[in-house]
Order: sequence, then structure tokens, then C-alpha cells
Amino acid sequence: MSTEASAQTARPSFLSAILRNPLAGVFIALLAIFVISCLISPYFLTSYNMSVIARGLAFVGIMTIAQSALMILGELDLSLGTIGGLSGVISGMLMVQAGVDPWISIVLALVLGLLLGLLNGFLVTALGLHSLVLTIGMAGVYGGAILVLTKGVAITGIPASIHFLGRGDAFGVPVPFIVMVVVLLIALFLTLKTPMGRYMYAIGNNAAAARMLGIRVNRIRLMIFALAGMLSALAGVLMVARLGTAQPSIGQAWVLAPIAAAVIGGVATTGGVGSPLGGIFGAAIIAIIENIIVLFGVSPYWQGVVSGVIVVLAISFDALSRRYIRRDSH
Repeated sequence: MSTEASAQTARPSFLSAILRNPLAGVFIALLAIFVISCLISPYFLTSYNMSVIARGLAFVGIMTIAQSALMILGELDLSLGTIGGLSGVISGMLMVQAGVDPWISIVLALVLGLLLGLLNGFLVTALGLHSLVLTIGMAGVYGGAILVLTKGVAITGIPASIHFLGRGDAFGVPVPFIVMVVVLLIALFLTLKTPMGRYMYAIGNNAAAARMLGIRVNRIRLMIFALAGMLSALAGVLMVARLGTAQPSIGQAWVLAPIAAAVIGGVATTGGVGSPLGGIFGAAIIAIIENIIVLFGVSPYWQGVVSGVIVVLAISFDALSRRYIRRDSH
């Protein structure tokens, strides 16, 4: 009898742990989707397909880390995709048209991304506007700058010496994926082990209270916007290296996908909740589902529908888990 009682007590506590821990929930969902994908397609668990998924995940993953950091602050930046595209185009122009050393061009593109992110942060803090509203306009500015510079034509002739950054493998693992993992580890260290990380969560939970505690809210915002811009530029440069050309369309698919991935991974749009690791788990879920759609020959137009459904389900689960926590705490 006591064994049954303890087993019954164990079940709710296990369920409670799942609902209380967004990372556990999204990891189980990722594992389930991975296993189901292995069962329904014999082509899924091949080395080639795993490499395709990992390489594609890397670019959205880097953007997701950037967006997750901003969301923890309670901010959103819808111009990150165009920052990545503009930085990629500028790096291509420096390499091909100006004859600048490819590695110096990459560094300059990263600096440009940092400065554009810093500009976004400055305008948000100086004007007191919501970042969502402001960055919609800035996305138009940066996107227009791409078209002005390229006239809609791709910049070809990217030096072969940097192609390995986007196309290469190291020990059988795509280089962009390795770069994403390094960025993720740095982001986790910053958010979990440094005072800046604690300040980010405090600001996301309550910016006014954070100011009363002596936290320099605007300085932290500027730093995170700048870092997010630099990460976007990194994704843009890696995509240029992968394609071998600087396409004006780079970054167009990086607007909603990183936000969706972060939400799926348990990062709250209201701020103060979540982790970049959860965002990567969310990005992996979307990447696997989109890959399965491709393997089954389904029209790519359905990818947007599937992503939208996933976001709705993720938000619903988030709302239900929060309601459960509130009820359990009472």
C-alpha cells in the first residue's frame, strides 16, 4: 500500500517537474519528433541528411541565440535578418569590388553588424519606443540599403579561401554548426554565470525594479542589441561563404523563424524567462519538421503553415504550464 502511495506521489512530482522546466519539456518534444522522424522515413537518419539538418540549423540557430537574448530582456528586433543580409553584402563588396583581404572584410562586417545593433538599441532607449515598433522601420531601412547597394543583383566571385566557413566540415561536422555551438556556449556562460546575465533577467522581469536596484538598464540594453547585431552579421557572413555569392535575399527567412524557435524553447516574449539553449532546441524542432516535409516531397509552401501551427502549440503549452504553476503555488 505504501509503495502504491509513493508511486502515486511520484507521478505528480514528475509531471510537475516537466511542466515547471521548459527545457525538459522542449527536449522531450525534440526527442519524440526525432524518433518519429527516424521511424517514418528511412532517409532521415543518414549521415548526409543529418549534415543537411545541422548546416541549415546553424544559421537560424545563431539568429535564435541573438533573438533569445533580446527576448530575455523583454525586447524584440525584427531587423536582425536584414542586418545579417546587409553585413553579408558589405563583406562581399569589400572582398570582390574593393579588393580587401577576405578575413579583414569579415571582421569589418561583424563590426558593422555590431554598430547597426547598437544603433537600434540607442534609438529604442533614446526615443522610449517599443523595440518591436522601431525595428520594423529599421528593417525597411536596412533592406532598402541592400537593394541600393546591389541593385538586386548578387555579388559573385567570393574568394574560395573562405568557402569552408559555410561549406566545410571538421571531423564530419559542418563548420557553421560548430560555430553555432561555440556561440551557444558563450551565450550560456554570459546568461548563467555573469552579472550581466543576472541583470538581463532582472530587467526582463521588471525594468523599473531593476533601476531601483542600481542596474544600468539602458547600458545592458545597448550591449545586448549590439551583440545581437554582431551575431546577425556572423550568420550573414557564413551564408555568403556557403553560397559563394552575396545574395540580396540573405536574411529574408531569418525574421520570424528565430522568434518562433525561441518561443518553442520556452523563452517568453514578455521577458525574464528562458534560455538560449531552449531556443536552439526549438530551432532544431522546426528544422527537423521542415526536413521531413522535404523528404516526403510536400510543397515548401506548407513549411510556413507548419511553423505557424508549431508556434501556436508552443504558446498554448506555455500558457497552460504557467497556469499550472500558478495553481500549484496556491
